Amino acid sequence: MVQAVIFDFDGVITDSEILHFRAFNAVLGKHGFEITKQEYYRDYLGMTDMDCFKALIGEGRLHVKESQVPELVQQKTKVFERLARTEGRIIEGVREFLQMLSQNRVPTAICSGALRAEIELILEGAKLRSYFDVVVSAEEVKRGKPDPQGFVLALKKLNQPRVTPIPPGHCVVIEDSHWGLQAAKAANMRTIAVTNTYEADQLKQADKVVARLSDLTMQDLTQLCLT
Repeated sequence: MVQAVIFDFDGVITDSEILHFRAFNAVLGKHGFEITKQEYYRDYLGMTDMDCFKALIGEGRLHVKESQVPELVQQKTKVFERLARTEGRIIEGVREFLQMLSQNRVPTAICSGALRAEIELILEGAKLRSYFDVVVSAEEVKRGKPDPQGFVLALKKLNQPRVTPIPPGHCVVIEDSHWGLQAAKAANMRTIAVTNTYEADQLKQADKVVARLSDLTMQDLTQLCLT
């Protein structure tokens, strides 16, 4: 049976990937260039803010010292928070799915490459914070997705108050990108992909692909953990 569900955040809980893209370009524009939407979704979407700026430096596109990256992250965060307050929205079907998990007493966590302040801002604004037992954000891991470190840490935190720990194979991860699915698979967890960001044919490595979280039932989740 399913004993825990771990969610990615951007692109799964909230429709904020485009806000991150705009916030990155607001900062990059000050340095004389911008990335295209196609580039962002293809190459950078799965990265933490820190890793994204470092990648652009390594590619020779962003001409600043690596020691300046924390300052760039702060600038990007301020822009994102402003956008999130006015334009952030929860994806259709999420609230109903969370209510179903709560009614069935399934522990939940978020594992995201976003910063904690960004996550908390949107969850509190949407009155969803109480649905999540654990939040693992970018600040808490040394390696972002596709490394499994974040998912391993999220399950470890979910297990801390438990006498009998939840095994990875009884934990379902919900993702919207191949980076996240790869990380969850590496953590030996079951995977569901939602087609909020990429088409279904780009998410084939998931155990199950759905268009909306509210399409899922408890039986669907349980069945994944039996295979």
